[in-house]
Amino acid sequence: MKVYKFGGASIKDAASVRNLLPIVNNFDENLIIVISAMGKITDALVDLAENWFYDNEKIDIIEEKLLEIKKFHFEITNELIIDKNNPIFKTNENVFTFIFSKMMSMPSLDFDFEYDQIVPYGEILSSGIVSAFFNQEGVVNRWVDIGSCLKTESYFRDAHVDWELTDKLCHKVLNFEREQIYVTQGFIGSTVRNLRTTLGREGSDFTGAILAYVLDAECLTIWKDVEGVFNADPKYFSSPKKLPAISYHEAIELAYYGANVIHPKTLKPLQNKNIPLFVKTFLNPSAEGTVIKNFDSILKLVPIYIFKRNQILVSISPKNFSFIVEENISKIFSKLAELRISANLMQNSAISFSICADFDKVKFDTFINSLKNDFIVKYNTDLELITIRHYTKEAIESQINDKTVYIQQKSRNTARFVVK
Repeated sequence: MKVYKFGGASIKDAASVRNLLPIVNNFDENLIIVISAMGKITDALVDLAENWFYDNEKIDIIEEKLLEIKKFHFEITNELIIDKNNPIFKTNENVFTFIFSKMMSMPSLDFDFEYDQIVPYGEILSSGIVSAFFNQEGVVNRWVDIGSCLKTESYFRDAHVDWELTDKLCHKVLNFEREQIYVTQGFIGSTVRNLRTTLGREGSDFTGAILAYVLDAECLTIWKDVEGVFNADPKYFSSPKKLPAISYHEAIELAYYGANVIHPKTLKPLQNKNIPLFVKTFLNPSAEGTVIKNFDSILKLVPIYIFKRNQILVSISPKNFSFIVEENISKIFSKLAELRISANLMQNSAISFSICADFDKVKFDTFINSLKNDFIVKYNTDLELITIRHYTKEAIESQINDKTVYIQQKSRNTARFVVK
């Protein structure tokens, strides 16, 4: 059994969905297909949820945004599905009726909860459309609501998997004695009370890994619009080099430092059972891509560049100029955890502690204000965090020579710079 995961770029329109047929059409093994939301629909649903939660008096704007999302999905469905009596049309209509009804009600006081009751419908809609189209074209499959078997704790927007219950239910629901191919959703799960939860942004890769782990898959393949893992983002580098193979350890390091090819939580369950992860492109399915697995010997790799933009650097010092000690750091980390701020880089001296993180104005206004009574807080925004794995002198100079460097850190394999 294998697991295929298709991201939003692979199903962004009707033509893209059609292009998946050659990948699955002649597949003669048991297969689970994990589907993300189409194109940028997750962003659109997040925007819708925020408008409803924070400014729900603007009903006309909310209704307009929802109608745009509905039109997008129905245009794709009409283009793909020949039989206009296909149940997918009624199913999708029911989804939008539900969302509209929710938009007409008052939200609770918990945005994370409300987010998870709205945003997952991007995956519900996309997977239903893909499943219906595949069945029409002879790729017989069964659509499954992943919430029926992927169970999580009641921790919304970044839910923790209940592995034991998920294992049990997945074997029951995804039964290959009944079907050879299942189509389901990435990114989402549900609690034991069947309240929808999400696994964090980019969590569709993690869903694929969860299913591969509990069902002992032969491999997980993530189909993207790039031919594997590169040593730099092709969007920003003119001549990136594809990495034909990397170890789980290296991939985990890259994910930790911010490489956006693989979700940080995806790799651990695969490593635990030594399940290979292939990163391939749906634009050229025959291309070899990148394989991530255990290797007996250390692979020699070229310098790998990771860029995180829109960073904030916050430097914190006690007002009495005392040392930064455990008690100070405990206060700082307690507030970071409360606001769900993840530090991308940390550095401390005798009297100061600095963190670099993704900039979120609302969160950092709250964070900085909460510290001002006890600490001197200074910060810079609009920064970039550059990480170079397997760095060389030339690699560093190529990225740093004309930039203002605020912080630099070097270890044996990794150099990191916060720059303007």
